[in-house]
Amino acid sequence: MTIDASLPRRATAELIGTAGLLVVVIGSGIQAAALSRDTGVALVANSLASAIGLGLIITLFGPLSGAHLNPVVTLTSWWARRTGGQGLDGRDALVYTAAQTVGAIAGALLAEAMFGRLPGTFATRIRGGGHLLIGEVVATAGLVLVIQGLGRIGRAKLIPAAVAAYIAAAIWFTSSGSFANPAGTVGRAFSDSFTGIAPQSLPGFVAAQLLGGILGLALAGALYGNARTDRTDRGARRAAGSDAAAGSDAGSGTAAGSDAGSDTGSGAGPDNGQEAGPDAAPDTTSGVGPDGGRRDARPGSGGAELGPETTMADIPRPDPRLGITA
Repeated sequence: MTIDASLPRRATAELIGTAGLLVVVIGSGIQAAALSRDTGVALVANSLASAIGLGLIITLFGPLSGAHLNPVVTLTSWWARRTGGQGLDGRDALVYTAAQTVGAIAGALLAEAMFGRLPGTFATRIRGGGHLLIGEVVATAGLVLVIQGLGRIGRAKLIPAAVAAYIAAAIWFTSSGSFANPAGTVGRAFSDSFTGIAPQSLPGFVAAQLLGGILGLALAGALYGNARTDRTDRGARRAAGSDAAAGSDAGSGTAAGSDAGSDTGSGAGPDNGQEAGPDAAPDTTSGVGPDGGRRDARPGSGGAELGPETTMADIPRPDPRLGITA
């Protein structure tokens, strides 16, 4: 089910959805760090909570706004529209991006306040180094490929679960922890916690995420074709299928006509070697017409022809010349 919502309603959904996502990510990180000094245990708790929360939010807001929750996802939707597919226009994309960024910051402040911390304290955890940026490129490219790939093969209903599962895995297999979201990255800068990122690390991460989005789009195009090509191919297949069906129907009609002609012509004329004599007269009592065909004499039958009446004389007898006796 997809709700045809106005842009303000869709933008509100993006704002609330992104805020909820940051509450889940930052809040679970604060809770995990408070409950365990083991970084591995804290990361397990944070990744599971983040994946479950993300899947639920996408399921809830997807029918309303698409549940992008991420400027990179919004930009890929805008690009899909520009290349002939379905997506957002430029104005909608800008509104979505602004709503996502505001929502991410609001969610971070809410998470801080919810755990009795001072909202608005910037993160001090510096995340620098080329290896972390490579991790963000990989994480974002994979996210875009999952979304675009499932959409292009007609399995969009799997996106909420697939994205949630991918993020849970990417938190572990990427060196950066898979931020993969420019708005979310900005929001995390407002939380000096387990999942925070220092403001000075933002430019590199955001640039890597944008590069990863471009790479993901390129991979999706190379593997599944672009949106315009997909629509053209589907249209051609539908047209070919319609032509084949029409040809089959026409062939069936022709065969039916031929069968009808054979039935009508049976029992009289040179085609089957039987000729009615000149003194043949219609039998009005038995329903046999002058051509040897039977007509239904029942009321309401409209004189429908039933075909020639078969007699013992009509059954072919074996030819003695072939060594076969009757």
